[in-house]
Amino acid sequence: MDEQGKVGTMRPSRTEWIAGGTRVELGGRSLFYRQDGPADGRPVTLLHGYPTSSHDWASVLPALVESGCRVTLLDFLGFGASAKPRGHDYRFTEQADLVQALWNHLGIEATALVAHDYGVSVAQELLARDPDRITRMAWLNGGLYADLYRPMAIQKLMASPLGKLLGPLMSETSYRMSIHRTLGRPLSDAEVHQMWLATSSDGGTRIQWDLNRYHAERRANADRWRKSLESYSGPTMFVWGPADPISGEQLSRLRERLPAARFVVLDEPPVVGHWPQLEDPGVVGPALAEFLRDGAQDSN
Repeated sequence: MDEQGKVGTMRPSRTEWIAGGTRVELGGRSLFYRQDGPADGRPVTLLHGYPTSSHDWASVLPALVESGCRVTLLDFLGFGASAKPRGHDYRFTEQADLVQALWNHLGIEATALVAHDYGVSVAQELLARDPDRITRMAWLNGGLYADLYRPMAIQKLMASPLGKLLGPLMSETSYRMSIHRTLGRPLSDAEVHQMWLATSSDGGTRIQWDLNRYHAERRANADRWRKSLESYSGPTMFVWGPADPISGEQLSRLRERLPAARFVVLDEPPVVGHWPQLEDPGVVGPALAEFLRDGAQDSN
């Protein structure tokens, strides 16, 4: 942390991050992705959250690469450096289609999966479709149980008809305030600025109402996705910030329903909130690397 007790800018800039990746046309849409680590390393795919991008993973990526993982990351449609079509009917099911299309494009047959926030619903959909393709599963704070998900007031507004008007009016100041409300450990303004760039670039503020319709889709698929989570038989780990006002309540039910899973609860003061990979990368990176390293025996 810096002298003000905030997590410093540990990641490469968003510009540097994008320079390390590429774009591909899938399903008629341009998607940004990157791959890091040895070409013959253990495959793992990282799925980011709302409203940001794959850049969220940059601070934990070195630990995964050093442990021998071949890491695939992408920006979902409507996020980061991927296309952001206006008036589009954004759905988790389409995002899952695009992840599968990217795997096929890259020749990835089986992979571990790590998901955060918005990405957990995409991961649950992928598990519901083809659990045998996922070698092991790690979850970070997200709405795995729709009835325990607590969206922020601004998210509710963005999902309402008013969201059509509010989205284009979003400012970096209001965005920073919203992000800070979800944190247990404060991030520096420089870090939040990088998040803002991922959200606002290429007309991103104008599609926030379109994106926020995901809340209804999550409720509609609650039972199917619960079953995909609870019936998955592969190794499972939860890395959770309990000071999360959005998804913190999920933890007790996860312990009850998945007692065989590995839990890394980030409750050392100051307790981590909604963004474990940003708030505590020094613990999250090694924890993920150790879990994924255990997966070396899965392919033997």
